Amino acid sequence: MALVSHGVSPGPLDGMIGSQTRSALRAFQQQENVSLTGELDEATQPRLVLSVPVFTNHVVTSNDLTRLLPLGTTWLAKSQQERLDYETLLELVAEKSQSNPKLIRQLNPGIDWSNVLAGTAVTVPNAELPPVLEKAAFARIYLAQRVLQAYGSNTNLLVHFPCSIAQRVEKRPVGELHVAVVAPNPNYTFDPEVFPESAEAQELGRKLILQPGPNNPVGVVWIGLDKPGYGIHGTPRPEEVGRTESHGCFRLANWNAEYLLKLVWIGMPVYVEP
Repeated sequence: MALVSHGVSPGPLDGMIGSQTRSALRAFQQQENVSLTGELDEATQPRLVLSVPVFTNHVVTSNDLTRLLPLGTTWLAKSQQERLDYETLLELVAEKSQSNPKLIRQLNPGIDWSNVLAGTAVTVPNAELPPVLEKAAFARIYLAQRVLQAYGSNTNLLVHFPCSIAQRVEKRPVGELHVAVVAPNPNYTFDPEVFPESAEAQELGRKLILQPGPNNPVGVVWIGLDKPGYGIHGTPRPEEVGRTESHGCFRLANWNAEYLLKLVWIGMPVYVEP
């Protein structure tokens, strides 16, 4: 949580120290101008202080429960839904607290997630990204590290987010791109030509429009780049962010994509590094 409060995301919080946490620690050390060890060492520990309680409560509301909606299992079924919202309360609570659902289960062993009533208090990590004080001057995407970083006008590091990249090397653009369009809560155009591996896509043979929501294929944010078909966007599967799995775009956890949306502007440079 302390890292998150500095704009540095270790990925969905899971209570474990892995490669994304060490990468986040190096980013925080970069902010603090100390040795980039990726460890919670003597120089880093006193600087990484959480000024709020580690945990807080998410009190389940009736709105939380009424918005839940089963997700269609095919592209056609998804295109026929009025929205692509959270499927379960666990999914909603985990995403709202920037957490892995496994951690939420561990913190709340007494909750039956198949029967949660409004008014139930759920213990969650107290994870809050910092207030936005300035727009970013530019962003960098590091393909080898699978991270996105945005910098201020003084080249100060504003945010560090795990980022998924294209599975196929030839689909990974390198060089200077620019933000061309920004869209909160976007719909999604399913194009069968983009999914040659999908038998359903080839059988459909036509484009479909999928409605907005956190389970939309591009999540809750689309930041289009000036290379056709490429963008930075959210994802319905935040636990998988940081992998080589996309068709070409750069995927962030929904909460990080929402925050990045507040930093970017049309024409902003995005440098993609090998």
